[in-house]
Amino acid sequence: MNLMRAFTEHPTSVGESYGEHLGRALCFGSRMIFAGIACMVHGVLPFLFVRTGSRAISELNERLVVNRRRVPLPSIASDKRLPL
Repeated sequence: MNLMRAFTEHPTSVGESYGEHLGRALCFGSRMIFAGIACMVHGVLPFLFVRTGSRAISELNERLVVNRRRVPLPSIASDKRLPL
């Protein structure tokens, strides 16, 4: 596989440049990490971070699916490759 194509194929398939995709993935990933930590703290101390996890999921879904996707993602079932 061409090295440049390895870095651009997926971002292009969702209507983004490599830089746009990198920035969005870093934002989403950091949000998920912090929400995950809040959920683990909530498990031990249930009076803390009561809605943090569900709010993060809703906000990320809204940003990813509803507002931001310019090109619909192909169905995973129709993709011959295994997702990483």
